[in-house]
Amino acid sequence: KMIDARLIVIEEPFELTEGERPSQVTILLKQGLVTPEGRRISEPGNRLKITGVLVDMPKAKAYSVKLDFFLDANHVQPTEIGWSKMELTKDDVEQIKKLAADQNIYKLFVESLAPSIYGLEEIKESIILQLFGGVPRILKDGTKLRGDIHLLLLGDPSSGKSQLLKLVPTIVPRGKYVSGKGATASGLTATVSKDEQFMGGWVLEAGAMVLAHKGLLSIDEFEKMSTEDQVAMHEALEQGSVSIAKASIVATLPAQTSVLAGGNPKFSRFDPYLPIAKQITIPDTLLSRFDLKFMLKDIPQVDTDTKITEHVLRSREEDYENIKPKLDAQFIRKYIAYAREHCQPRLTKEVGKMLKNFYVEQRKRAEGGQAPIPITLRQFEALIRLSEASAKIQLSDTVRKEDAERAIRLMKFSLRQLGTDPESGMIDIDRTEGSMPASERSHIRVVLDIIGQLSEKKKEVLVKEIVEKALKEGVNNSEEIIDKLKREGMLFEPSPGHVQKI
Repeated sequence: KMIDARLIVIEEPFELTEGERPSQVTILLKQGLVTPEGRRISEPGNRLKITGVLVDMPKAKAYSVKLDFFLDANHVQPTEIGWSKMELTKDDVEQIKKLAADQNIYKLFVESLAPSIYGLEEIKESIILQLFGGVPRILKDGTKLRGDIHLLLLGDPSSGKSQLLKLVPTIVPRGKYVSGKGATASGLTATVSKDEQFMGGWVLEAGAMVLAHKGLLSIDEFEKMSTEDQVAMHEALEQGSVSIAKASIVATLPAQTSVLAGGNPKFSRFDPYLPIAKQITIPDTLLSRFDLKFMLKDIPQVDTDTKITEHVLRSREEDYENIKPKLDAQFIRKYIAYAREHCQPRLTKEVGKMLKNFYVEQRKRAEGGQAPIPITLRQFEALIRLSEASAKIQLSDTVRKEDAERAIRLMKFSLRQLGTDPESGMIDIDRTEGSMPASERSHIRVVLDIIGQLSEKKKEVLVKEIVEKALKEGVNNSEEIIDKLKREGMLFEPSPGHVQKI
């Protein structure tokens, strides 16, 4: 007799960290458990309670006294479900609507997120917006616009980012935490492996981004991942899917996942005079996919240090009640679930004009090509997502002026932190996205002009002479620029101490 059946593998439900591997067991699902509804219940990332009979069988393709085990399931019950399936009582809905009308609601949410960590209000506010998310849309031509908000926290040691990265996934139904040290491309996206145990052939294994579909993935020590592993995340971050074509399997898995990543600078602490690209090992194409990027600096300041130590002491003394969250995690989870399910705010013409004017005014500064570019279209799209998320918090059907103002304020804060050129004092988007800053491009043009002028007299130009002339023009890193131009094939060294244009 032929019946419908399906094999799945479940693992222990605790967060993965480097060096740990959860125990796994294979489950056989049959007949009523493999209906479309049954497949939805048992899709990757869900947490389940399964009842069945443990069955032993000889190991596949081997003569051995050792046996394989699998569970012949007769009942599957989901124990953790996504936002859309979360059950809310009538009292829950009334409480949510009452809180939505409170003008201090944003402050309440911020104060309820990691109250044991002092300060970082803008970062906490951005994380709250990330949890609510923007509105995903599919245009008439089939183009998908993501609603997921991605954040990157770059910081000095002991700045509190790791605590945030571990805490935030616990608020989300399908939240996952991984460490960059132990994460690989296949572990984050998907991989294909040989099934030697039961059926033979190839099987598809979902990675962390797929398991966190419609949830949040927190990645600590992001910079310690290899470049190849980081690049594998491109499609998931922008398109919300993971495509794989290996062995006999060609598939596209859903990965509409918000990413909260944290990283440290190469040299332990950040240097404000060096572009971000020179201090972190994250490709510029990946940097540009994060909506907001923040720098957490550990700067000695008597007043701030006093407040931080007092805050830490209070959390360990009798009055620790003072740092309890204003809203508990379970209620926050219910509130976000209700907002995500019932609110799809749309931009009004007034708000659209406000965001457009901000974008155009920022871009106007770069007219003529002399000043650095302060903002690009990706930041404009991020502003829309942040504005929509802000509107969801108050269960609004439209994005209001104050929502746009909040998004602009957070965007400015992010750009000022990472994008300010110390030489010009202007915001340069290339500093935040890993590209060459405008000031560096300007210095390169000066050096190339000097080489061009000296080359008119003789082809081989003395490096010492270039350095002297560059110093008079205010460029004190000309030797570094010459080395860069040689690496890029624009100059070569015909003899020691000389360079020539190619």
